[in-house]
Amino acid sequence: MQLDTLIAEPWADYGLVDSGHGRKLERYGRYRFIRPEPQALWAPASPDWAADGQFIPGSDEEGGGRWQFASPVPRDGWDLSWEEVRFRAQCTPFRHLAFFPDMAPQWAWMRERLGEGSEALNLFGYTGVGTLAMSATGARLTHVDASKKSVEAGKANAALSGMADRPIRWLVDDAGKFTAREVRRGRRYDGIILDPPKFGRGPEGEIWRLEEGLPGLVADCRKLLDEKSHFLVLTVYAVRMSALAIGELLNQALGDLGGRIECGDMAVREEARGLLLPTAIFARWFKD
Repeated sequence: MQLDTLIAEPWADYGLVDSGHGRKLERYGRYRFIRPEPQALWAPASPDWAADGQFIPGSDEEGGGRWQFASPVPRDGWDLSWEEVRFRAQCTPFRHLAFFPDMAPQWAWMRERLGEGSEALNLFGYTGVGTLAMSATGARLTHVDASKKSVEAGKANAALSGMADRPIRWLVDDAGKFTAREVRRGRRYDGIILDPPKFGRGPEGEIWRLEEGLPGLVADCRKLLDEKSHFLVLTVYAVRMSALAIGELLNQALGDLGGRIECGDMAVREEARGLLLPTAIFARWFKD
């Protein structure tokens, strides 16, 4: 098993401008925002930050808080792009902006392993930026999320990207139940990405707790892969869990397929000084 760090570099529509003292300053297109960042333990490059908005955290460790705006920001969002994918950014009540920019290296890596005729599954697919990044290679995609609002946002992003007619199944479903049904159907995929939350609810009130549900979900995902499959990517945010732990989970579940396991930190490179701000952990199985 190999340890690695995946680094999201700045691109035209996104950059980590500065960070420090438990906060980060980011640019999302023409707007700048300040958000809490407990892992920014250092001092910022500049003592004065100018931003259009700031997320003020509440006492709720699960994500409570509110946005405070210094200048007008479109409440219904604004358009951004990554490569050929266009999507809508928006200040959500959950402190993020309707996509996760540190996933860019994963999107690029998965695209290299898919192509015309491939089939991939995106579980906990959110607003579909990763789904569209993979679909742009010509692959067929199945996008699953428990939130109807997120799935509708994914469809809107597909239309915005000119990909409304791509072979994508957009499904509002519980990830665990859907995967178990796919196993019973005898389905297989060339690639699977899992981006599970720490806690969540399915469309029928199903309860998801990461530590309890992840091993069984990974075991079912293994049954959807075979010796001709290309990858399984797992990312984990906001959890006191080691990358080695999820790496060993994949190694146990998928080791019989051969190939390799990588695990480690995901990080964003700061524009001000080039330092790396860790954001999540990941593990992935793949065959070259």
